[in-house]
Amino acid sequence: MDDVTLRALCLLEEAQAGGAAQVLVAAESALRAPTGDVCDGPAAMHFARVVALTRLGDLRGAVTAADLMLAAADREHSVGWRSCALSLRAIRRLRLGDLDIREHDIVAVLRDLVTAETALLAGEPDPVIAGNAHTGIAIGYAQLRLYELAEPQFQAAYESTFQASYPDNGNRAMWLCNLAESNLMWALELYQVGQVAEAEQHLTVAEEHAVRAAAEASGPKAEVWRHLGLLFAASARAEGRDPTGAADDIPRCIAQLQAFGVPAQQAEVLLCRPFHAVALHRSGRLDEALRVIEEAVVDLSSDATWLASAALHRTHAILLAKNGSRDVGPGLTYGDTLAELLWRQRHRWLHAAVSMQSYDVLRWQHEQAERAARTDPLTGVANRRGLDNFLRKLADPGTDDDRVAVLALDVDCFKRINDSQGHAAGDDVLRAVAQALTTSVRRGDFVARLGGDEFVAILPGADCAAAEQVARRAVAAVRGLTPWRTGVSVGVASGAAHSLGMSLADADRAMYAAKRAGGNQVSRGHVAT
Repeated sequence: MDDVTLRALCLLEEAQAGGAAQVLVAAESALRAPTGDVCDGPAAMHFARVVALTRLGDLRGAVTAADLMLAAADREHSVGWRSCALSLRAIRRLRLGDLDIREHDIVAVLRDLVTAETALLAGEPDPVIAGNAHTGIAIGYAQLRLYELAEPQFQAAYESTFQASYPDNGNRAMWLCNLAESNLMWALELYQVGQVAEAEQHLTVAEEHAVRAAAEASGPKAEVWRHLGLLFAASARAEGRDPTGAADDIPRCIAQLQAFGVPAQQAEVLLCRPFHAVALHRSGRLDEALRVIEEAVVDLSSDATWLASAALHRTHAILLAKNGSRDVGPGLTYGDTLAELLWRQRHRWLHAAVSMQSYDVLRWQHEQAERAARTDPLTGVANRRGLDNFLRKLADPGTDDDRVAVLALDVDCFKRINDSQGHAAGDDVLRAVAQALTTSVRRGDFVARLGGDEFVAILPGADCAAAEQVARRAVAAVRGLTPWRTGVSVGVASGAAHSLGMSLADADRAMYAAKRAGGNQVSRGHVAT
């Protein structure tokens, strides 16, 4: 993890801990540092800015900031930050839609989440960025109650912590708590639609994750994660084998969390209140159960999730009915009917998301196959087919007046390396030369392996002087390769785009002239007009 990413993640934690205003100033200062424009700067700092704006209540500003983060991630060719930007935008769009029906666009939200998921198919090498990317997708799906899609993303985030370079910051326990919480929510909704057996299965899974979270808690907030894990584990037992123990453990864990500064209105605490009331009722303490659920209803904040609010009110109504009240029947019937409708809506969203996923995976696989067909498998640069495709694009109408430079490159004494050190060493040399040439060219230039030890580079918009500078960088880079003692002969030519074939031939002849002159040097060919 580089210093910029580390600094951005520290700002992220500061924003979440109440310092959003200061974080916004720091992030924007870092973003303006390269050019003076907040649009520029690294994707990691855009990430901190999105979170700070969200914490400050500026959701529209956060969506715009996520767009800037997406552009930065594309500039950096970072699939992890691209995925984070898409999920950040999706979640903020979802919140905007909850506040203003005119902003409600579930298709756009699902599209962003699915695209964020597809982006990670290419693989993110930094486990911290990958963990944040998977978490963003998981949170988006969880807020849509698409538990089936959220769970594997939380699991992937948890697994990222086992890489050696991952810091011990408590994220492992956090993601296990996320998995437990997701299964508790799933169970609550299943109870509301009468699927009791399936709900109990998810409570079992929730308890397993929660117990592991308590056991694996570490980092600066280890005690918070440990007690949150214990709270979720106790809640999962309320409907099962140990209601009496759960009835005692839930309030004790809540009290501990409140001592650490976790408010009673926090979503994780509210989620466990219905389980506490159920545990008390199943332990024969109905009056106490009613008191607990009534206090929880009073504690409901205006921004509480639909599911937490519904679970609390439904549990309250059921307990009132158990206590002999006859007035709650119509309300329960209405609530259960509404829950069934929302459950069907959830399945429609799930079907739409899965359909999008299937399409995106197929498209990605097709693109990978196309890319593989244009790529040399040994060196990773383009092959002759890829070169032909690139040249066809350069020959499109409107580019006839553009100049294009060509480098033809051949490895010196390559046969000697193969004969004396073996073909494996020869392959290593070819890979190293391809890397040296790729790092020597400019952004937007094109590198291909023609076959054997021959390479070519196409430099759009370059004249021979600029191409020679690139060629000399490549010669110097190859000369410095160890443990092999080798060099490259490079021929350079430049001409108009419409005469590219002539330039390729000129560069090839110049390369052979460099080789005849002893190799390890650059030779300039004819300059076409």
